[in-house]
Amino acid sequence: MSSKFQQEQQRVDHVTEIIQERIYNLEKETSKRKDEVVKIRKHFWDEIKVNTDTFDDYLETIIGLRQEAQALSVSQTTHRHASNKLSTLRRMQHAPYFGRIDFIEEGSTDEEQIYIGIATLTNESGEDFLVYDWRAPISSVYYDYQPGAAQYTTPAGIIKGELEKKWQYLIHNGVLQSMFDTSITIGDEILQQVLGKGTDKHMHSIVATIQQEQNRIIRHDHGRLLIVHGAAGSGKTSAALQRIAYLLYKYRDSINADQIILFSPNSMFNSYVSNVLPELGEENMQQVTFQEYLNHRLSNEFQIENPYEQLEYVLTALDAPSYKQRVAGIRFKASTPFFEAIESYRKALETSGMLFKDIRFRGKPIVTGEEIANRFYSSDTSLRFHNRLERLRNWLLKKINETQKTERTEPWVEEEIELLSNEAYNNAHKYLAKKNGFQRESIADYEMEPDALARLIVQQKLKPLRKRIRTYRFIDMKGIYKQLFTNPLHIKQWLDEEPPTEWPDICQITLDEINNGKLLYEDATPYLLLNELIQGFQTNRTIKHIVVDEAQDYSPFQFEYLRRLFPAAKMTVLGDFNQAIFAHANEQVDFQTLTGLYGPEQTEVINLSRSYRSTKPIIEFTRRLMPNGDQIIPFDRDGDLPVLTRLESYAELHLVISSKVDELRGLGCNTIAIICKSAEESKRAYEALSNINDLKHVKNGSMEYEQGVVVIPSYLSKGIEFDAVIIYDASEIVYGDESLRRIFYTVCTRAMHYLQLYSVGEPTRLLQTVSNDQFIMA
Repeated sequence: MSSKFQQEQQRVDHVTEIIQERIYNLEKETSKRKDEVVKIRKHFWDEIKVNTDTFDDYLETIIGLRQEAQALSVSQTTHRHASNKLSTLRRMQHAPYFGRIDFIEEGSTDEEQIYIGIATLTNESGEDFLVYDWRAPISSVYYDYQPGAAQYTTPAGIIKGELEKKWQYLIHNGVLQSMFDTSITIGDEILQQVLGKGTDKHMHSIVATIQQEQNRIIRHDHGRLLIVHGAAGSGKTSAALQRIAYLLYKYRDSINADQIILFSPNSMFNSYVSNVLPELGEENMQQVTFQEYLNHRLSNEFQIENPYEQLEYVLTALDAPSYKQRVAGIRFKASTPFFEAIESYRKALETSGMLFKDIRFRGKPIVTGEEIANRFYSSDTSLRFHNRLERLRNWLLKKINETQKTERTEPWVEEEIELLSNEAYNNAHKYLAKKNGFQRESIADYEMEPDALARLIVQQKLKPLRKRIRTYRFIDMKGIYKQLFTNPLHIKQWLDEEPPTEWPDICQITLDEINNGKLLYEDATPYLLLNELIQGFQTNRTIKHIVVDEAQDYSPFQFEYLRRLFPAAKMTVLGDFNQAIFAHANEQVDFQTLTGLYGPEQTEVINLSRSYRSTKPIIEFTRRLMPNGDQIIPFDRDGDLPVLTRLESYAELHLVISSKVDELRGLGCNTIAIICKSAEESKRAYEALSNINDLKHVKNGSMEYEQGVVVIPSYLSKGIEFDAVIIYDASEIVYGDESLRRIFYTVCTRAMHYLQLYSVGEPTRLLQTVSNDQFIMA
């Protein structure tokens, strides 16, 4: 062992000892803080004297409450910070750092050794840095430069200097396993080792292996919109999650994890990426799917189709009589022209077309929808649309007040009073006494008049109606949306171009579904947009940053909606056009339309062309599946060629797959995916392969990413990687249509180490673009 290696091991030992000592001290502190929190919670009310007899007593009570709440909040915050620091130190004790740069600042002769890890560590005095956080300004030199002139940006300005050397370390359980000077070593040995590992059920942080192009994404810090277009396996999602960690570090005084939202493809993906930020010592951001947001807003009104149900229809219902029309509708309703048509339609509603529901009480109309419409269009037409609606709402609330006066003498009120239970009567008495100024001890002296009780009963009965009016639920949104489709010719007045030729059929399909209480996925965002344009956007200004993963699955319509929904947020968008598998994607998809969201000057596009996920033979195979595949650069990691096996029956297929799974398990594969085209095919495959030990069936709605052997439909495998992938049936019958090329490419690119394709009968024509020497025909 060289003396240099021994010195480095001694440094690792020294840093590890300091970390262990800090852990010991922090464990005592967190235990003490936890006891404090528990004690304050337990005795919270013991310390407060509740007295509301006089204003001074009431004030004293409020001040006491506030002081105790403040003490509890301080203790909880201190405990949380100490726990987070403890968690980070526990991770650092096994591998305190992973890199080092030797840097000489311009104007100095002293060489400074900068060790880089997942978090900052200083000596006892806090003056000397033992480890720098990978997000610190100077750490960017490690990712961006080879030895020679280098610079980094700090809040005070640009620091220039000379990068003398750059080292990488592999440390495991406090033991230095290898170290090398990356300026003289050819190849990415550490990256090779990391990528060669088997997967588990979570994605992990990549800070030790961040490449220069990924570092640009992580530290990008200008403009409103960052678009990352990258090949499958190029590290888009990993870089985006590290980007969130970087933003939380750099702007820790002005942004927290709750102010960042990740829009992910599905709930299972949320589970898959849930480990990355905690590994870096940060809290997880909010994670949501676009469908969850739609359900939150619309599920009380409709049964909403989800995107995977829509895609399942597109993949399996080719023989349905209205298939062609439905697909045309999906594409048109996702387009920018349809978005603009909705806006024009809303504008037209200022002069005619608004529909309102009858306001009824006890079966009788207080105001009919027609009367409301007449009022809306006959008064205050010079006001802005929303102000007119507000005035209309206030007018309706006055109508409710008038009804309250006339109804209290009706016979039904007397009947209600007679049917009141003792408890309800006493509650009403107490409420009215307090309302009339009686204190707690003198409530019994209050004599409740029958008229006051009658007023109260009518008021309570009218309460739901008042709530409906205040929340604009007297507007007939369903009827207004349906008007777009009742006459197919109407749409032309709001479009700058001709609608699709299938438009009359699209209209009928839409109306049939809405009349059955259902909302197709392609209608959900347009319906919500129209609702917001009429009633006012429910904007969220607390969110500072949103990240949209698998962005090619979002329509221009949906992006416009997100921009309006989060007006104060910056946006990071990640996608791969080659994986644009949803029906709204045109033959030529790109992010050109996105540059219009905030304007070209506020938008930057970063392309990632190198793919790291798969072995070189798998990437060479998959990139031949796409017309622009030559732009994808494989990382130089050796492995086996993909294998295509042709079989003559499904019975034979199931025997061979069972045997293949045993073989792959023997090779050390932790995650094996048997990928089917659709959920329908997945169900059949799962039932036929039930003899495979511990086989799991992943369905739409699965909440957690499962390790082991899974049967999964193509569209749920997006964004996830597996040690081995088995394409269940890559035959011409299943993947024979050119429109399935992107799906076929997507499923094949899920494989890290082994790719096995089976075909019952003739293999898909999509493989004709792949050279015979790039796979084995078995």
